[in-house]
Amino acid sequence: MFKKIFTLISLVLIATFVLTACGPAAEEVTEPPVGEEVEAEEEEVVIEWWHISTKDPALSDWQKMADDFMAMHENVTINITVLENEAFKTKLNTDLQSGSVPDIFQSWGGSGLAEQAEAGLLLDISEYLDADGGAWRNSFAPGALAVFSVDGKNYGVPWDMGMVSCWYNKDLFDQAGIDAPPETWEEFLTDVQLLKDAGITPIALGEKDTWTGMHIWSYLVTRIGGEAAFNAAAYGSGSFADPAFVQAGEELMRLIEMEPFQPGFLGATHDEMQATFGNGEAAILIGGQWSPSVQAANSADGVGVANLGMFNFPAVEGGAGVVTDAMGGGNGFAVGKDAEPEAVEFVKYLTNVENQTIIAASGTGIPVVNGAEAGLTDPNMLLVQQGFAAAEYFQLYYDQILPPVLAGTINDATAKLYAQTATPEEVAQEIANVAAEQ
Repeated sequence: MFKKIFTLISLVLIATFVLTACGPAAEEVTEPPVGEEVEAEEEEVVIEWWHISTKDPALSDWQKMADDFMAMHENVTINITVLENEAFKTKLNTDLQSGSVPDIFQSWGGSGLAEQAEAGLLLDISEYLDADGGAWRNSFAPGALAVFSVDGKNYGVPWDMGMVSCWYNKDLFDQAGIDAPPETWEEFLTDVQLLKDAGITPIALGEKDTWTGMHIWSYLVTRIGGEAAFNAAAYGSGSFADPAFVQAGEELMRLIEMEPFQPGFLGATHDEMQATFGNGEAAILIGGQWSPSVQAANSADGVGVANLGMFNFPAVEGGAGVVTDAMGGGNGFAVGKDAEPEAVEFVKYLTNVENQTIIAASGTGIPVVNGAEAGLTDPNMLLVQQGFAAAEYFQLYYDQILPPVLAGTINDATAKLYAQTATPEEVAQEIANVAAEQ
């Protein structure tokens, strides 16, 4: 009897032990309730990002944006490499030649971006820009975004942009009896004569740095021939000796023959040109978005022109270009060929309106995303932003968009117009000859 009871108790204890021991294992293999999914662990993604903002506030702003993105995406690690401009170019060229491409890196668009794209080193991000009805694409100023495209495909996006425009001294315009800035080339030439008649030097120029004068010639090409003339000469069956380029030289010669520049302009540097304008010794300065601060810094009183205005480079009557077409350049990010989708999402994050507003407010750059101009506190930079935001066609600086040898030739050849040592036809043909060899 006792033996049977002992045996029964033993069996109960053994059964209890077995059930207890097997419990957790049984729970581990239990299927989840219907309707619930097991959350998969996200794959780790490392993003290599190179930029050239070595100083604050940009340095800290970029770091915080990366930190914030990583906090929102725990599987993402962003490694930032910060290099000074020339060191960046040297290292990037070395790495690209070996086929090693950062996921995201500083870019200025133009010929450099085109060469990288043609070599298969960049990722076409057009589908990302066009997703959700093109929400990301439509957030940008269209002309600025086009600077980072090749054959209709985007391999990067801008984050900062500027343009060459005509800065003018409103007080000197008033002295000459000019009520409003000119909108056409003929009005511009008329105003130049009015300024001369009032004993005022019309335009400050520093032609020792030949790119300062080249900007006037290339703007005239943009106004006369429009986008089609440049694209035909640079990429198609056209030539830099085509009529638009010759006519640009002819119109520039009309201006030069009026003797509108300060004495000694052929030997003046860019900074001396800025000083001439900043000291009130010339009424107009044709320069980029840096001009308001640079003319002040180079002026005798450190303040510069107190009553400063800006107008778009004037339209040429009968030309294919329009007065809102802009010429300039800026900064952006290119995307490397092996970049993961998370890298593109990070670039999208960097260029959202909130982060673009931070860039604007800190003075790091002029934003390219609609709405971010609210962060600009400098009224002159707001004028620039409004200028390029209205541009359907944005012409990148010739010395950025074209190969270096050709760009140098354009600078040197157009300088001969200012020195009056070559005709417009000879200048255009010289540029065309070098272009044909590239």
